[in-house]
Amino acid sequence: MKELLLASVPFRFDGRLWLQGPDDRFMGIGRLQLLEHIAVLGSISQAARAMNMSYKRAWDLVSSMNAQVRTPLVQTQTGGRRGGGAGLTPAGEQVVAEFRAMHDRFAAFLAAETARLYS
Repeated sequence: MKELLLASVPFRFDGRLWLQGPDDRFMGIGRLQLLEHIAVLGSISQAARAMNMSYKRAWDLVSSMNAQVRTPLVQTQTGGRRGGGAGLTPAGEQVVAEFRAMHDRFAAFLAAETARLYS
């Protein structure tokens, strides 16, 4: 196999990692990035805008994630004097940290397997 691969254009392994619940995807890179944007920007609508995503889509993703766990990942605050907002709960921060680390290990695995093709 190596001879065939080396004789043609450069190849690399690629893939996506996600955590699937019984009825819906729980976490993937897109949902992870949405949570990271919410953490930084303090708003689901600003996070959606930063990702070129509709607010409805972002809200649906947050709602899906929150519904699949015992403790919500995102907490929202409605209107008021300073307006509404959103932020990650401690559970949300933990999920982000753990899935980011898992994603980084997955990327390292793919890079190592790609390097093995050419060793």
